Amino acid sequence: MRGRRGARLLDAAAVVVGAVVLGLLLGLAGLPSPALFGGLVAGLVRALAVRVPDRLPEHAGTAGQAVIGVAMGALVDLGTLRAVAANWLPVLLVTVATLLLSLLAGAALRLHRGISPVTGAFAMIAGGASGIVVMARELGADARMVAVLQYLRVLLIVLLMPVVAATAFGATAGAGIVPDDPAAPGLLAGLAFTVACGVAGLVVGRLLRVPVAALLGPLVAAAVADLTGLSGGAEVPTLLEGAAFLVIGLQVGLSFTRDSLRTIGRALPLALAITAALVLACAGLGALLAAATGASALEGYLATTPGGLYAVLATARDVGADVTFVLAVQVLRLFVMLFSAPLVARWLRRSHPR
Repeated sequence: MRGRRGARLLDAAAVVVGAVVLGLLLGLAGLPSPALFGGLVAGLVRALAVRVPDRLPEHAGTAGQAVIGVAMGALVDLGTLRAVAANWLPVLLVTVATLLLSLLAGAALRLHRGISPVTGAFAMIAGGASGIVVMARELGADARMVAVLQYLRVLLIVLLMPVVAATAFGATAGAGIVPDDPAAPGLLAGLAFTVACGVAGLVVGRLLRVPVAALLGPLVAAAVADLTGLSGGAEVPTLLEGAAFLVIGLQVGLSFTRDSLRTIGRALPLALAITAALVLACAGLGALLAAATGASALEGYLATTPGGLYAVLATARDVGADVTFVLAVQVLRLFVMLFSAPLVARWLRRSHPR
């Protein structure tokens, strides 16, 4: 009995260490969400190498969702709301159009056999990739397919965005770099903010029976704390956020099987074509948004880029674009996508019963 328990602990330690090392290497390579990718790959390798199935404790996944929810909610501030309010109609129309394009892309992905309506839609939802991956399994989608295709799109965007910004819009790197704020709250304030919003949001979300309460409850709690000034500018500590993404990555990676990997591989050509069309369509929406709001063409492009939020903000800051406007559009879309996801899943299950 002790030998079996020791073997399980050694197995778990090896997977976690492998995930951390992979995450660090991917971070050095500049890839988006390295901790999530590291966990996903380490979990996948373990799942394929050892036929005995394994899974993370449920409370670990819940904690990971709560931390990510707080991190997303902390993106909201008064400046973001003012930027949305100043151009609310065109921003809202572009956001709704993006959701409709995502659903159309998801329907097209179902041309490949074996992909359910909910999985197709979630795999192609443009925006909020981290949150969509987190809630996919709970809402009835294949989290493995969703994770691979969501982050494939994000990876393509992150790699191409600087090139497009420079060649298509004549952006110059280094034009908007600003120093970090030395007065920002420290680690303890960030931990207190994360724990308070995570616990309060989770409890209230479950009491109100909010779908995916572990993610959406803390997200709303953090947004309220930010808008009311209760947060004092605190944010989720980087290491804690990375640990949460690693947990979610492991959760998805450990669920892989050889059959699921083959299914994803067969779907990749079609998924790549649909993703390319979706990225181009969003760029077109960016041009319309720029024309309607008076923003520059570059700001419209960055504001509507379907994924890679932190990379988009880094690029906007680096080239001297209006970061507040870009963040406002991106955050509004993130909220719309995450809060509409449970409704979309319910509608698709009713429209396409098995």
